[in-house]
Amino acid sequence: MVITCPSCGNDQNFLVKTLQMHVVHLDDARVEVSEESRPAILEVLCDECETALDLDTVDDAVRKELQLTVGSR
Repeated sequence: MVITCPSCGNDQNFLVKTLQMHVVHLDDARVEVSEESRPAILEVLCDECETALDLDTVDDAVRKELQLTVGSR
């Protein structure tokens, strides 16, 4: 898998920000998750310099591998 930061050249560590929604059911003092979505990738940042990476420019196979790794849709 190859992703490279265009600013600093980092190709090892990236911060992937995701969003996941949960529906909870409250029953007396108990809280239960009744439904949850798979996480969606909101942003990918270089972990070295925090430059945002554009996933649309990443190879399809690499993007799919990243999505599978974090369990996103």
